[in-house]
Amino acid sequence: MATGSRRGLARAAAAGRRAWPVLLMAYERWQSLSPDEKERYRRQAREYAQRGRSALETARRRRPPR
Repeated sequence: MATGSRRGLARAAAAGRRAWPVLLMAYERWQSLSPDEKERYRRQAREYAQRGRSALETARRRRPPR
């Protein structure tokens, strides 16, 4: 294994160790929400994703062809 890939692997492992507590807390919070609250968050996420897709499409249309 090359030195660079070992370093990258070590960095990814360190990031995973740092992220784990945050992800666990988020999961526990999600599990404690009522079904109505979960649906509200899902709807919000769908709307944000749609807004992002629309913004990208608008930017693509405005960009002159190369």
